[in-house]
Amino acid sequence: MELIELEGKVKRVIFFAQDSNYTVFVLKAGAQEITACGYAGELYEEEKVALKGKWKVHPKYGRQLWIEEITRFEPVGLQAISNFLSSNLIKGIGPKLGQTLIQEFGEEILDVLDNDPNKLLRVNGIGPKKLKTILKSWQEQKQLKDLALFLQEYGISTGYLAKIVKVYGDKAINVIKQNPYALARDIRGIGFKRADAMALKLGLPKDSFFRLESGIIYVLKQLSEKGHFFYPLLELVQELEELLELEAEVIDQALWELFKQGKIFICDLKEQGIREAVYLAYFYQQEQEIASRIFHLATFSLVNAFDQSDEKLIQDLERKNRLTLSPEQKQAVLTALKHKVFILTGGPGTGKTTITRFIVQFFKEKGLKLKLCAPTGRAAKRLEESTGHFASTIHRLLKARPEGGFELGEEQKLNLDVLIVDEASMLDGPVFSALLRALPLHARLILIGDVNQLPAIGPGNVLSDLIQSEVVPVKMLTTIFRQAAKSMIVFNAHRINQGKFPCKSKLEPPKSDFFWIEQEEPEAISKLILQLVVERIPATYQFDPKTEVQVLTPMHKGELGTINLNFLLQQSLNPHKQGVKRGSITFLPGDKVIQLSNNYDKQVFNGDLGFVQSVDPEERTLEVNFDGRIVEYQSDELDELNLAYAISVHKSQGSEFPVVIMPITTQHFILLQRNLIYTGLTRAKKLAILIGSKKAMFIGLKKTGQERRYTNLRYRLQNLFNEHKLDL
Repeated sequence: MELIELEGKVKRVIFFAQDSNYTVFVLKAGAQEITACGYAGELYEEEKVALKGKWKVHPKYGRQLWIEEITRFEPVGLQAISNFLSSNLIKGIGPKLGQTLIQEFGEEILDVLDNDPNKLLRVNGIGPKKLKTILKSWQEQKQLKDLALFLQEYGISTGYLAKIVKVYGDKAINVIKQNPYALARDIRGIGFKRADAMALKLGLPKDSFFRLESGIIYVLKQLSEKGHFFYPLLELVQELEELLELEAEVIDQALWELFKQGKIFICDLKEQGIREAVYLAYFYQQEQEIASRIFHLATFSLVNAFDQSDEKLIQDLERKNRLTLSPEQKQAVLTALKHKVFILTGGPGTGKTTITRFIVQFFKEKGLKLKLCAPTGRAAKRLEESTGHFASTIHRLLKARPEGGFELGEEQKLNLDVLIVDEASMLDGPVFSALLRALPLHARLILIGDVNQLPAIGPGNVLSDLIQSEVVPVKMLTTIFRQAAKSMIVFNAHRINQGKFPCKSKLEPPKSDFFWIEQEEPEAISKLILQLVVERIPATYQFDPKTEVQVLTPMHKGELGTINLNFLLQQSLNPHKQGVKRGSITFLPGDKVIQLSNNYDKQVFNGDLGFVQSVDPEERTLEVNFDGRIVEYQSDELDELNLAYAISVHKSQGSEFPVVIMPITTQHFILLQRNLIYTGLTRAKKLAILIGSKKAMFIGLKKTGQERRYTNLRYRLQNLFNEHKLDL
């Protein structure tokens, strides 16, 4: 196919993804306007660019130019300089001030910044403090000019400049030229594919060891994000052949070289019939560490062992709480009190909260030091409210450091006798190993969670592996209590977990707490979601559409993905116009937002939900209220946030919302599975509305969601206990 060459100006940016640099924009080239897409980086309006690419016809959006090469020009002329000044590259100069400076100084503004900056003080809105900020940023930009042009030549966004300089300093260009894959390793947001494109353009050979090493580590990390601790060597080689376009023999040699260097670990796992399992070295160590620490914790002598007086204390607590434990609940309580490690699991309405509250009261009466925690802030808050005892996130419990890692661990242990961890299905290997590292051997560990929910987003399958190992005591609650059984949310959650189609409620709104609305067309579903959130639910149930209604969806892309639904819901729910733009998102005051990654410095973590409290369009900063704690974000930190009117089901784990609306359509075919629907439904406390097609629901119910996660924790635990002939 013929390569098309076009030169023109960016008229409008339609979409920009910070993580991948994928951009869709309208290019004005002479008299024609065309839609271009590709990995072009972050562009600004009126920026001059030259493109080389090929025409492609998108089934929905029509003819587009797919970019294979882009050249970005320095600002020349008044409008280009104005756009440059307002493009967030210079702190303190936003769109409004940029226009004012152009009106005041014209094309001489760059010379003024260089040679006579005090002239800026005559501009309204610039005082000595602001001038200092502008000049500091301007000097940094001058120093970064060569790096910016170098990166832009290879499609790397200028938004990464500050991060790159922070890591590499003034040696950045030399470091990148020597090994472009360092960018993928060291700079959050620049993945392997972007670094690989740059490396190949720079002339690094396809079979360079730098490339092979980076590709192998990239794929293993990608696989870990799907839950795998390791991956079979033959299957891994196939993945790498497709990515690197190299022969299997070359890849195999690189794998064994990395094994020799200690960067990966390759071993036989006979219990699973896997001859060569490939781990990233630290995942191998984590899995070993978890098994070893569980073994030593479970077999260490029990302080304050259960005795006759404890039977009386249980009876006293029952009287005090005007509660009679059922035989199933009593067995769960006794098992928890008699063992060092205990797992309590069960679906909604089976009494996990009642048992947890009872156990907390028991240990407090015994005078034991007790700490409660959960993986997310919302789950910790819910745990605290239900037990009356302070609970924190795991990260706060372990005192997460700004630079990463935790203050508490092997050298400094937690000061406690009992640790209770709620929402344990969310525990991944790295977090659980850190928690065990900080736990003193005399302590008891109680894990509470619903094993039928989606497993952790990170590597490992901790709760399920511990249960299946059968080396630690587990109580699976199955009885649904009468009061909970009245809820159609609870009733249908258990039906879905059994692979059965949910039942429609016989009650009319506002008395019913569950609705299944059959609708086939995605466009009609998105319109219905908007109508429900903005009008019908607030009018009928008096729920606040921004703070109490949460849309959950399986995917990010498509008509019913988080990206489109957030755009539509923001337009309908937020009247503000002045905000801070980052890529294709404009953050406005009052927006519901979600944190996308752990930020130990700010003490906000992946999945935390908040509301934008204020924005400064000129400084390009904003403040977010996370449950009463105000956190400030600079312009280069906005890629850590996303709108949260609609979030993925995975991101909703550990949270509960008064109202949940969830579309279930064949658009979501890839991710549709039983535990995803079950998890989404059980996030709702008072009202759940599922909208979609019967076909899509049946597809999801049929897929059990137990796709294999490659972990070996279950067998490591069994081997350890068998070696010592121990049976708990």
